[in-house]
Amino acid sequence: MRFCGKFLILGMVFAVATGAGVYLAIPYLWQSGPMRDLTTVIGDPKRGKYVARLGGCFACHTDVKNNGIPMAGGRVIKTPFGDFRTPNITSDSETGIGGWSLADFMQAMTNGLRPDGNHYYPAFPYASYSKMNTKDIADLKAYLDTVPPAYNEIADHDLRFPFNIRRGLSVWKLLHFSPQAWANNLEKSKEWNRGAYIVNGPGHCVECHTPRTLMGGLDTEHHLKGAAKGPNGERIPDISANSESGIGNWSNGDFLFLLKMGLTPEGDVVGGAMADVVQSSTAHYSKQDLKAVIKYLKDSSTPRRTHPYANNLKSLFYID
Repeated sequence: MRFCGKFLILGMVFAVATGAGVYLAIPYLWQSGPMRDLTTVIGDPKRGKYVARLGGCFACHTDVKNNGIPMAGGRVIKTPFGDFRTPNITSDSETGIGGWSLADFMQAMTNGLRPDGNHYYPAFPYASYSKMNTKDIADLKAYLDTVPPAYNEIADHDLRFPFNIRRGLSVWKLLHFSPQAWANNLEKSKEWNRGAYIVNGPGHCVECHTPRTLMGGLDTEHHLKGAAKGPNGERIPDISANSESGIGNWSNGDFLFLLKMGLTPEGDVVGGAMADVVQSSTAHYSKQDLKAVIKYLKDSSTPRRTHPYANNLKSLFYID
């Protein structure tokens, strides 16, 4: 009986290991987003530059610390999973995205897939970008096509095991990624919905200001409530509408000073990654978009829908 018990346990372990191996070997276990009609969309590069401001492309894809070429990538983002290096998104056809079609770009932005079909790591916030509308993505691609080509071959990410197994991202996507374009809340105003779209979509504020699980998924029950340790080890503040822990008591002027100048109500100056966000992104928002973002942040207590499997495993993987 003891021998049979050991044999049964070994058999179960082997079965689980085999199943996991097969599971990881299949790249498309998760449900990709719906195909978008690109036949009639024409990108506007001028408007696309503004979309790039909304999306924070300038800060993330420029190695400012080492005087890097704008948009040529190479910036290092330190995380608990290892170091990520941002890619070159100039129009260079060898090391950038100059050879990409709009369909390639759409696939990257909305499904987190490279042109060769391999998965992107979610350090590239495609979970948020997948909410962007087709016109915004087409305009962004049109603008990036005008960025002067810069040959800059980026080194691979430096990640810890098992996170360095890119194929395993199919499992992560199955649990944490449900691509879908943004749907307006019909009970809210047009201004509120615009702000919600920016914060949850191109602006991807949720990616930093919402705590994550051990597997790197967003804990949407704590929407915008900050994190003890974000990228590069920085503490990320609570920007929910909570009046005690968050920014519910801020005035419109407080928000404007922060988003345009990087000044908090206490008179402090934001630093780290947020300083880059202000300088290269929010300081360039239109007056209408600033008002929309403020409107949403002052009424953002209700989390958006999340992937059904994520909540089932939250208690197992929650760490913040």
